[in-house]
Amino acid sequence: MAEANEEYTCREDLGLSEGEKLVYVPMAADIVHPGHINILRKARELGKVMVGLFTDDAIRSYKPEPYMDYEKRAIVISEIAGVAYVVPQISKDYKPNLRKFRPEYMVHGTDWREGPLAQVRQEAIDLMAEWGGQVVEPEYTQGISSTELKKKAKGEAKA
Repeated sequence: MAEANEEYTCREDLGLSEGEKLVYVPMAADIVHPGHINILRKARELGKVMVGLFTDDAIRSYKPEPYMDYEKRAIVISEIAGVAYVVPQISKDYKPNLRKFRPEYMVHGTDWREGPLAQVRQEAIDLMAEWGGQVVEPEYTQGISSTELKKKAKGEAKA
């Protein structure tokens, strides 16, 4: 089980073994669904998984109010098999956490190639390249999204 911890200040705080690879996975995870699990499964194949969990303010900057607050979402994510660390992602800008932890990989679904995170995507790719890191983009899981699930819950979309 991972522990949500805001006290990690750098990669050295993580206690990684020599040669162990760190994989950063940013996500809001307001409603956890199979798309999230697919991303985390791919991340586990690459190394030790750190979820950069969007804070409530970070989510509000580009999406509607989250159903669950950060603390509740952190509990859920920390209980998912293979998640070693949960840290706050305080904005859409991934650079601070990427610089702080210098992961070998960052995993994000292909859904960020367009829309509100497209510019952030390119910045992450460029930054990761500075230390030889890679951005891995598993194909977006079609037919499921938190946004669509919220619409269904509100009766705004077909089931």
